[in-house]
Amino acid sequence: MRLFIASPVKLDNYTSIQEDFKEIIEGKWVEEENLHLTWVFLGDLKEVKHIIDKLKKVSPLESEVSISKMGYFGRPPRIFFAKAEEKLLYSKAREFKEAEFDLYRFKPHITLCRIKNIHDYKAYKEKLKAYREKKLGLILPEINLYESTVTSKGAKYTCRYKIEI
Repeated sequence: MRLFIASPVKLDNYTSIQEDFKEIIEGKWVEEENLHLTWVFLGDLKEVKHIIDKLKKVSPLESEVSISKMGYFGRPPRIFFAKAEEKLLYSKAREFKEAEFDLYRFKPHITLCRIKNIHDYKAYKEKLKAYREKKLGLILPEINLYESTVTSKGAKYTCRYKIEI
């Protein structure tokens, strides 16, 4: 089983973000129902009991967290993302570490698109500026263990365990 721990995300208008960037970015957009903030990517595991036991030491987020910025990873840019810069997320990351999860290079973000090509860097930077101070959506206050199955229609996520308020 390919597993990861994440919090689901609700963007206010994901379709309009895709529309605004469609002439600028070429790539694979994440399906709206699959948007999430990854806490820990666990990879391929045969069983989940020991993961669930460790997750029982982690509490849910105390509240929803606003998503308010966009950016990119890589040189050239390969991942287009939304992010939240809430201290709450970093304190929650410490709680994961205390529960003995490896949060190697944890950077709270929500992948929106895996970039194949940026057709116009200047237009891309200008669009990012236009979104700089907009509230984009929310990270929901639950933490889930997901199983990811790759299908011909894309990734399918199944919740295997849920921590919620």
